[in-house]
Amino acid sequence: MDITITPKKLSGQVTAIPSKSQAHRLLICAAFADAPTTLSCPETNRDIEATAGCLRGLGADITRTSTGYLVSPVQSPPASAKINCQDSGSTLRFLLPVVGALGVDTVFQMEGRLPQRPLSPLWEEMERMGCRLSRPTESTIRCQEKLQPGDYTISGGVSSQFITGLLLALALIPGESRIHITGKLESAPYVTMTLQAMKAFGMEVTDFTAVGGRKFTSPGSFTVEGDWSNGAFFLAARELGSDVEVANLSADSAQGDRAAATFLPGLKKHLTIDAADIPDLVPILAVTAACKQGATFTNIARLRLKESDRVESVLAMLQNLGGRAEADENTMTVYGTGLVGGTVDAKNDHRIAMSAAIAATVCRENVTILGAECVRKSYPQFFEEYRKLGGSYEQYLR
Repeated sequence: MDITITPKKLSGQVTAIPSKSQAHRLLICAAFADAPTTLSCPETNRDIEATAGCLRGLGADITRTSTGYLVSPVQSPPASAKINCQDSGSTLRFLLPVVGALGVDTVFQMEGRLPQRPLSPLWEEMERMGCRLSRPTESTIRCQEKLQPGDYTISGGVSSQFITGLLLALALIPGESRIHITGKLESAPYVTMTLQAMKAFGMEVTDFTAVGGRKFTSPGSFTVEGDWSNGAFFLAARELGSDVEVANLSADSAQGDRAAATFLPGLKKHLTIDAADIPDLVPILAVTAACKQGATFTNIARLRLKESDRVESVLAMLQNLGGRAEADENTMTVYGTGLVGGTVDAKNDHRIAMSAAIAATVCRENVTILGAECVRKSYPQFFEEYRKLGGSYEQYLR
């Protein structure tokens, strides 16, 4: 689906959708709890559904309700399973260690760019600790055998999702285990989110040490908090002159992308922003910076490993809209030249598509987004909300 947007300011209130980062974690904890759990999560998306579908394949009974999910936990894991992660990196990286902890012979199906996204050093550490991993095909991974308790060592410099996956797994492995993290932990706030989710389900982890082998304790019900990552798009629209209010965002959230509340207003002047902990915010911050005083983004290397090469796709988006930006291996500079309009290929990256739509609110000429359907990954109703706020666009099916 391609969309052509007529430049127009937005006006009104939007309610931030549930955090998919938190929903992934809560669904996994609930699937291995001692009793059913009701999760309040009124909106869903492809990534959350990928995790729910995989957990069903591992024996959980997960029902979608009008307000969220009813999760009846796994009673007895199957001996083998074939599950589809779609293109969700969180789903794969969280559940690969979990199936290793369970000892379920599992084949993971992957879609989109997911087969190319890194699994090292998680892969090597899981093999060292008892699992046998293989790639039967380019788009599948097989996990056999079982993780053992003990001391795990892993670099924190590739993805915090590896740490999350191991934390969730170690809670299920009988005995005491500990994770030793080497180097700087990237996206550390998302590990905090994992620890908070586990704590909500009765599993306290201190100094990355878990005593596993028992079920999580269901809290009965839990509400998934609002998503700062996706709320940031409409917060940016407000900074760019639209009269938009965003509800359902907690100032106390552990979400790393809560930093949007600081960075977006700060772009009234040229900022230097460390992208290490906020790779998902960079596209919309870059759009905002292009319309303000510019910005320099450091530590951008991991952006190349997202749904698109997010360095190249951000550069292309800004340049195609009439802006100016450049990048080297680990730094991207955006100049505050303003944006005019043009055509943006979303590159199957939901955050590029939504950033281009917000850019249209300040452009002089129309903005066409190619492949706009990719917003289904995290925010399926984004364009419906955009229109409710007064946005004007035409869509074309390919």
